[in-house]
Amino acid sequence: MRYLPTLDTLMQHSKEARVFRRAQAVREVVAGQTVKAVSDTFHFTNSARRTWIPRLAQEGTDGLLDRPRSGRPAKMTGELHSQLHHLIEQDPFQHGSIHSQWSCRELATVWSQQSGVTLGRESVCVAFKNHPLPCGNNNARTLEVEAYSPK
Repeated sequence: MRYLPTLDTLMQHSKEARVFRRAQAVREVVAGQTVKAVSDTFHFTNSARRTWIPRLAQEGTDGLLDRPRSGRPAKMTGELHSQLHHLIEQDPFQHGSIHSQWSCRELATVWSQQSGVTLGRESVCVAFKNHPLPCGNNNARTLEVEAYSPK
């Protein structure tokens, strides 16, 4: 029961849905629900629940946070993203576009020509979907984010 206030705080401040759901599910187990009942309610496997409860005991709420994953590192670094933001603030007409708004495809093409770093349309779309332009930036051009669904 000593973890309940800590889990409540994590749930209030968590911005990631996965972490929130983990904290919510672990909180139910700590409050007395069975692992099976919580797993059925939250649609998690029992093994996942059995992993997070010991992590909570050993590491506190940090044990419920996402851990680094193996695999190919992301192409889109923070520096590349800020450079793309700078490019999108420019007038597309200056770069040979026939449209007044950037499309992900045009932005990727111009970016590749200027920087030598090849980014696909999908990478640009995902980058701006995950990190949109700040609201209220009157100087920023509109980006038409094309429909993107991973294959």
